[in-house]
Amino acid sequence: MKAKTLMIQGSSSSVGKSLLVTALCRIFARRRLKVAPFKAQNMSNNAAVCPDGSEIGRAQALQATASGIAPTADMNPVLIKPEADARSQIILMGRQWQTLEAKTYYEKKEILWERVTQSLDRLRQAYELVIIEGAGSPAELNLKRGDIVNMAVARYAGSPVLLVGDIDRGGVFAQLLGTLWLLDAEERDLLRGFVVNKFRGDLSLFHDGVEILEQKSGIPVLGVIPYLRGLSLPDEDAVSVEVASRAAQPASTSQTDIAVLALPRIANFDDFDPLRAEPGVHIRHVDSASQLGEPHAVIIPGTKSTIADLEWLRQTGLADAVIKFAQNGGVVVGICGGYQMLGQAIHDPFQVESKNDSVDGLGLLLVSTTFAKKKATYQVQAKILNFESLAGQMIQGYEIHMGETESQTQWLEITSRNGEGVKVLDGSVSSDGKVWGCYLHGLFHNDSLRHAWLKSLGWQGDVTSQSARFDESLEKLADAVESALNMSLLENIIWGR
Repeated sequence: MKAKTLMIQGSSSSVGKSLLVTALCRIFARRRLKVAPFKAQNMSNNAAVCPDGSEIGRAQALQATASGIAPTADMNPVLIKPEADARSQIILMGRQWQTLEAKTYYEKKEILWERVTQSLDRLRQAYELVIIEGAGSPAELNLKRGDIVNMAVARYAGSPVLLVGDIDRGGVFAQLLGTLWLLDAEERDLLRGFVVNKFRGDLSLFHDGVEILEQKSGIPVLGVIPYLRGLSLPDEDAVSVEVASRAAQPASTSQTDIAVLALPRIANFDDFDPLRAEPGVHIRHVDSASQLGEPHAVIIPGTKSTIADLEWLRQTGLADAVIKFAQNGGVVVGICGGYQMLGQAIHDPFQVESKNDSVDGLGLLLVSTTFAKKKATYQVQAKILNFESLAGQMIQGYEIHMGETESQTQWLEITSRNGEGVKVLDGSVSSDGKVWGCYLHGLFHNDSLRHAWLKSLGWQGDVTSQSARFDESLEKLADAVESALNMSLLENIIWGR
């Protein structure tokens, strides 16, 4: 028997679709249902690695965790990872497929649609309920011909649709009603409810707003969800980083100040969420040399295009500022692409990222990187060889990178990749221990390493568990959404009662 489906679409991007799907997955998993998430096509450089090494959007991995299941490529068969304004790497069924210009991508619709429908069919055979997430808006009229993620999926699955609007950004009536009125008649028949998201203040003040929406549309409002703060859950895209860099505020004198460089093509930026969640730690995303200041540490994060973002560092003056900071004894950390930048040189013999055979790195670590055609994607376990007082301890993380880096000062030994035993050395550290890097994403999710490094910066906070914070956030999210929604009506919509 095929699983029932429920689809969450939005009036635009960033209205909260991903978190709402996460909440619903948790809610129904708590009710002992076999539930799974699905998003046909995702555009994000914030990716996750599944147990078999396949690569999917971070949001779908989070939703799988909320469902109590392991993530798989079927949950996000098409992942678009932007490399430039009009060019992206396409991940198909979890593996690197092609790099395409935007106009060429739509020519591949038949191939992609076949994979999308096959993935959805497999999930529906394996689970009792599949909660589907749309992308952007279903009313992008110029893009509907190539749609493989919004109403095309809803029609294929015969799925009821909830439309989400973001009241915090204003114009929620135009968002919801305008989207409804731009849909075709067949699509409007699938739209079974509205959800108003990110409401601040007294909910009773929007009772008349609910009535207006229902009167003008003939569609019920299933709930008004409050603006939720303090969730230690990853964001899907870099909008949060862009906002944070524009609003970067200096740390107070009592805080441990960490500057994360806001690279244009930043990837896996949730690496630093565990640091941000620690009391007394201030994370700033900076995009200019003038913003850098005198932090306790600088982090160069992962990136989808190392060479292009390294050039951006030079153009903005941040490269010189970071080099000077390190030369004056400052702590500098590089993760994945940021680690590659810290080295002496980056070689690109196959022109994976650029037309240059080689470019100079920042010269802060005695390493050099050579790009390869094949992408490395692994869930890993590693043993710390030399880091603070943690020698011999095991940590977990994941790798997503295109290059191999030669180093003589490794501080990690990878002992397992995708569940298979290996012995691979990783990372590099300067002679004074102030500059270091490695390929492992998720590094700071390891409590012992995070706390040891923060204490080396002078941090004096209490030891906390990132895993416990994560679980508490999932429960808080699910509780808030379950309280806000008309769950009996929602169940009627899903089960056709």
